[in-house]
Amino acid sequence: MKGDVVQKQFFPIVAPKSTLQSSGAARSTPPAQTTPSSQPSSSRLIPYSGTIIFIGASTGGTEAIREVLTRLPAEVPPILIVQHMPAMFTGSFAQRLDSLSAVSVHEALDGERIEPGVAYLAPGHSHLSIKRSPGGGYHCVLARSEPVNRHRPSVDVLFHSAAEEVGRSAIGVLLTGMGKDGAVGLLRMEEAGAWTIGQDQASCVVYGMPREAALLGALKEVVPLTEVARHVMQRLGAFRLPHRSHA
Repeated sequence: MKGDVVQKQFFPIVAPKSTLQSSGAARSTPPAQTTPSSQPSSSRLIPYSGTIIFIGASTGGTEAIREVLTRLPAEVPPILIVQHMPAMFTGSFAQRLDSLSAVSVHEALDGERIEPGVAYLAPGHSHLSIKRSPGGGYHCVLARSEPVNRHRPSVDVLFHSAAEEVGRSAIGVLLTGMGKDGAVGLLRMEEAGAWTIGQDQASCVVYGMPREAALLGALKEVVPLTEVARHVMQRLGAFRLPHRSHA
């Protein structure tokens, strides 16, 4: 049940409620543009192998993050989220997400061990990063250091830590937002072997951060907002699923 974090050996792959056509995004080497294909069977199971999901967003991100989380099942890998937002609002935002989604959501605590089935939202007063724990696993690190890209929390701070600590076991998602925060960090994740996804221009409220990531060559996929959760889940099970050609 939600609220009781239980590590399970297998996670179901689920499809979103609806799908949209993917649109293009500027990039020196175009990332894979995807269109909805046949939905993966919900009966397929994938093992949890230490993968961690990282999400960053700014302008328009509150609804974009809600859209992604509400399309994910309860039994997903840990999720770390940075949304540009004042500290007075991040607590209530986490509570709202928790009430709407199957995933448990709360503000991250410094030193908190991360667990599957839980999403950790950066509080508005601190940078959030991930660190490997001495006894195994990972934990959250909060820091009230100087803003990065004029933001605290900063998506780049989270993504840089993902590249350094998690490497190829990470999935990075950059959603709608003004500016460039997260673009360089996502490139570092991609260079470290992580799978990277950007929201497409057509579904963004502001096509800033994903555009900058695309221009840097940081994106492996560009997808509509309503397709993000499905592509995350497909990536988690990619080594178990047969290859699918996109229409």
